[in-house]
Amino acid sequence: MPNPSRPRNNGTQQDPAVRRTNFEEVAQSFTKEEAMLEADRCLHCPTHPCQNACPVGVHIPDFIAQLKAGDAGAAASEIMKTSLLPAICGRVCPQEKHCEGHCVLKAKFGSVNIGGLERYAADTARAEGALKPPVPAAATGKKVICIGSGPSSLACAAELRRAGHEVTVLEALHAYGGVLRYGIPSFRLPREVINKEIETVQSMGVTFKTDVLVGATVTVEELLKKYDAVYIGSGAGLPTMLGIPGENGVGVYSANEFLTRVNLMQAYKFPQTDTPIKVGENVIVLGGGNSAMDAARCAMRLQPQTVTIAYRRSREEMPARVAEVEHAQEEGVRFEYLVTPKEILQDEKGRVTGVRFTRNELGAPDEKGRRRPVEIPGSDFVQPADTVITAIGQRPNPTIAKTTPQLKVTERGVIALDENGHTSMPGVYAGGDIIRGGATVLLAMKDGLDAAGKINEFLKGK
Repeated sequence: MPNPSRPRNNGTQQDPAVRRTNFEEVAQSFTKEEAMLEADRCLHCPTHPCQNACPVGVHIPDFIAQLKAGDAGAAASEIMKTSLLPAICGRVCPQEKHCEGHCVLKAKFGSVNIGGLERYAADTARAEGALKPPVPAAATGKKVICIGSGPSSLACAAELRRAGHEVTVLEALHAYGGVLRYGIPSFRLPREVINKEIETVQSMGVTFKTDVLVGATVTVEELLKKYDAVYIGSGAGLPTMLGIPGENGVGVYSANEFLTRVNLMQAYKFPQTDTPIKVGENVIVLGGGNSAMDAARCAMRLQPQTVTIAYRRSREEMPARVAEVEHAQEEGVRFEYLVTPKEILQDEKGRVTGVRFTRNELGAPDEKGRRRPVEIPGSDFVQPADTVITAIGQRPNPTIAKTTPQLKVTERGVIALDENGHTSMPGVYAGGDIIRGGATVLLAMKDGLDAAGKINEFLKGK
């Protein structure tokens, strides 16, 4: 019989005082015994609320049952029926909003650690040589191109290849993975994990090409002449600007640029690497989402005196994952709530010297239900800074839209979909941040899987 009353195992972590000095993975994997005991907490509910809450429909009770029996390979195979990126999802999926948030044990005993179990299953099965990708169906003779190599395109490409189509993935940068590689720090998602997950997709016969910027190197229209369908999963890497004086000063980074320098170009290893980065003594990060947490925690590892996250609302309204906020606090990141940046101050050479803020109070809820920040007159103050990182959102790069006039986009620059999830161009599909403007890895994967289904139907008619 299951033992749900056993305390939830949250796993072990590097000591905060140690991990703030390195880029090694913070969370440690379960042992076999720990995984079996945590799996034994699952009640295997007949209605599967955890599975129903998973955007990609992972067979959660089934894979947990395999782990309870000690078979990581069978568990991984069960996960891969719907998700070919289990080691990634186990690490970065916001389980607290999806599967674990709907676990019936949550209120009384604490949710089953589904994310930790998924990670264990994937890592262990791969180490044992038991992680087997699905065998593609018979060749259909159809060819599909996926633009971008982030989670949305990877999910779409794998599913299309599973169906027997010839699939090629195009990446604009020199390394595959998209936001997984440039946007998520290695202490949350090790590079080796990304590499191995992509190798799984490659082993199915998906072709990958780097240094191809669609819209510049080649257009969507040109791709449609060579391929039967096109999937656009190029993400949203263009930062949103603050619109305040001083944001172009020396020492101001967008979170996208800062994280790309650190994660993709390994700037933290300079001079061993070619990309320098210097944060000075005091760092201020503007924003309250996951990118802000990632930027602040990366900055902390570059050894400044202080790193401060400044957010215009309170902790309760902060959109970042609770675990990431807690990890940032453990590592020494300071939090300044209810403040709005008004100006980034500079010296005579244009170098950042600080940020002028105004304090806020919370007013009535906005359209999303979060209380609006209302500035308090006469409450301005200045906080010293050598580096300022803005993390207030991203939007798509307009290159594809500008070179594809037939492709409708919204005022926000994201690709517009009709009520059936189709773009304005026949044979062209899209998903992930390019349609959302910002999303989790799991929602991006869901978009890719949904699009793969639509592409399969489209190709049947060709």
